[in-house]
Amino acid sequence: MKYLLFLLLCFGFTSVAHAQLVDQNGEPLVQFSGMVLDGTNSQLQPVPYATVLIKNDGRGTYANLEGFFSIVAHKGDTILFSALGYDDVEFVIDPALEDDKYSLVQLMTYNAIDLPEAVVFPWPSREHFKLEFLAMDVTPELQSRASENLSADKLERLQESVPRSGAENSSYYLRQQARQTYYIGQRPPMNIFSPIAWKQFFDGWKRGDFKRKDD
Repeated sequence: MKYLLFLLLCFGFTSVAHAQLVDQNGEPLVQFSGMVLDGTNSQLQPVPYATVLIKNDGRGTYANLEGFFSIVAHKGDTILFSALGYDDVEFVIDPALEDDKYSLVQLMTYNAIDLPEAVVFPWPSREHFKLEFLAMDVTPELQSRASENLSADKLERLQESVPRSGAENSSYYLRQQARQTYYIGQRPPMNIFSPIAWKQFFDGWKRGDFKRKDD
């Protein structure tokens, strides 16, 4: 009886594992993962946040700070690797691949292109902007309303009452990740040795920013 139960359990796990290897149409799937590295020189530094796109499918992902990525794809799919400042690279998953997992170390070549500066103006020229700006009819009522909406107390109340949106949270997370990327391979600066930080501290001390609110 125990032997029969063991066989049934093994058969069930095999069926579940087999069901995870194909999609809804019965096509085989592959857990495609690996590293995206800078192959310009022999140091092989990771390429953080490189885009990994499945062509003709509209799905994709991106590598993390260490260059690691993982995505589910079909056998025979063409994978497009792209990153800012690097040449695009394509890789085709072998259609005759027998395993359901495939790992790859993809090297990318640095190719920076300096583009000319582009300045976008909402008016055709600076002269048009000056004319439109001088022709604005700003009444005293609008001025007082703008001053009230931009006051420090009003902005502080709005900051406390209005929750952050998904875009703001995403922007904050990306800024933190960009800061880590900027100082990758080196020690981040310490503000304790920054004269600007010390000046801001003393100015805040004189203004009373560090006093208790209930005093």
